[in-house]
Amino acid sequence: MFEGKTCIVTGGSGGIGKEIALELGRNKCNVVVNYFNNSEKANSIVEQIQKLGGKAFAFKCDVSKSEEVKKLVNETVKVFGEINFLVNCAGITKDNFFTNITEKDWDEVIEVNLKGVFNCTNAVLPLMLKNKQGKIVNLASISGQTGNIGQSNYAASKAAVIGFTKSLAREVANVGINVNVVSPGLIKTEMFEKIPKKVVAKFIEATPMKRAGSPKEVADTVLFLLSEKSGFITGQVINVNGGLLM
Repeated sequence: MFEGKTCIVTGGSGGIGKEIALELGRNKCNVVVNYFNNSEKANSIVEQIQKLGGKAFAFKCDVSKSEEVKKLVNETVKVFGEINFLVNCAGITKDNFFTNITEKDWDEVIEVNLKGVFNCTNAVLPLMLKNKQGKIVNLASISGQTGNIGQSNYAASKAAVIGFTKSLAREVANVGINVNVVSPGLIKTEMFEKIPKKVVAKFIEATPMKRAGSPKEVADTVLFLLSEKSGFITGQVINVNGGLLM
């Protein structure tokens, strides 16, 4: 299903992005692991994919910079010939109470989490339109659906990604391109480890499944949306949150 096809995974060296890249590699997909500031992690993921029998390379790129994104896309086409899938996973947080959020904090989160999705989609979509096929999966967050204390900037960016996805899905549905959102809840990533234990306990108590999710559970959902099995699914928000939001 994925063998010989190519996917760009932005934020591919992070917790969820890493697992998505590895799962794609296990399925013999050509993977481009985008990273911003951790080449060691990105190259390690590439090596793991190659050991699994897949093809991959790492590429440093700030997704908020359109010129850098164009270089990422051009290099992908140069190496693998085409782009079948795009997973927009790159994201940052600058959490604080709204009265303490600086304009810089606001701009940085919006630039990466929202403009980054625009830049990457804008660079890849013409290729998909030319081939009349392709799948795009954007990573949002439960914060973008419910809001969250101390995350007005992050929640705004993720809510906007959902609106963007639904709009784009309507525009390209009739040319064979699917665009969907995966919206995780509490997931065991590096970011999870930084959350105070009391806060984690409250989230888990409010989650019907009474646990946090794993990056692989998110990755499995992303791969389903990239696969042929999801051919009639577009413009949807798939929640991976243990029932925290229904």
